[in-house]
Amino acid sequence: MRTLRFLLRKEFLQIRRDPAIMRMLVVMPIVQLLLLGNAATFEIRSSRMYVVDEDHSPASRGLVTRLAASGRFEIAGASPSMALANQALLHREVSSIVHVPARFERDLVRTGSAPVQLVFNAEDGAAAGILRTWAGRIIAAYSAELSGEIRPATATLAGAPVRGAGHIEVRARGWFNPGLDYQAYMVPGILVLLVTMVATALGSMNIVREKELGTLEQLNVTPVTRAEFIASKLIPFWVIGLGVLAFGLTVARLAFGIPMRGNLGLVFLGAAVYLLVALSIGLWISTIVETQQQAMFVTFAINMVYMLMSGLFTPILSMPRWAQWIAQLSPVKHFIVVMRAVLVKGAGLGAVLLPLAILAAYAAIVLTLAVRQYSKRAA
Repeated sequence: MRTLRFLLRKEFLQIRRDPAIMRMLVVMPIVQLLLLGNAATFEIRSSRMYVVDEDHSPASRGLVTRLAASGRFEIAGASPSMALANQALLHREVSSIVHVPARFERDLVRTGSAPVQLVFNAEDGAAAGILRTWAGRIIAAYSAELSGEIRPATATLAGAPVRGAGHIEVRARGWFNPGLDYQAYMVPGILVLLVTMVATALGSMNIVREKELGTLEQLNVTPVTRAEFIASKLIPFWVIGLGVLAFGLTVARLAFGIPMRGNLGLVFLGAAVYLLVALSIGLWISTIVETQQQAMFVTFAINMVYMLMSGLFTPILSMPRWAQWIAQLSPVKHFIVVMRAVLVKGAGLGAVLLPLAILAAYAAIVLTLAVRQYSKRAA
């Protein structure tokens, strides 16, 4: 017990004498609690919906009005073209489509039944299931309202019920993930998480290890240029990261049956850019800390914030508006979009060009900051 007491005293003295560790132990958890406590939520509060109304009748307008008035769906666009709606769904501008066919009101009056098609982005099977339940309940309530109406159809106003309508038949489809398989949504994101942890952790321990061993000063007096030094630190782990991703994709395909509908070359292009971001962040951490312990604390804090705000576990659209803007700063969020779009949707370069461009800009900025910080410390 006496030995344990002395060891505990030593540990507490070391923590108290290191202001950086004290700040990381006290300030960062509080900031994370305040930030993530408001932003991280599994609740789906609303969904952006695209309307394709080919009937333009009082009954069809009433249906759209009921969906919008529920507060569950935000009408983000409308046109008579399913092609435009499909593009909006592919580019994640909307999460669902309601398609009202021509002669919708006429079929309600004549036969008492008419179909309505609902199309969901089923990348996230759980979210698509919730949206389908919401829409089904709203349409069922509207159908019941129509069945009790006795006024002539020719006398109705926009949004009013139609005489003789008895039943609206809902035909729902889940695109990209028809079986609503949650693994197809989560596994690509988990792969991003795996690559991020490997790249950021290894990068953050890189230069600081040289500091602790006392070899950094020796390297600084050699003829090796700073560009060569930084490249020698980045390239090995960049190759390792791509290897980890390749192995992960193989396991995802064989063990989970994850669809790979898009071009895998596009996935690795995104990974090549993203790894530069993750490694640069780790390298930047390594230049501002003095010990590997500090590097681990900073890496953990950064990973917690930008991973939980990346859309991996919680939908970004369910966060407060200010948190959605902060989430755009997470490079993990943009690479997850690329992975899910290419693997699950089969998207091409045009659909993921924006997140790729953001990652490229992110890599250039963070790598520049890391190199400048290293140069300053070396001087």
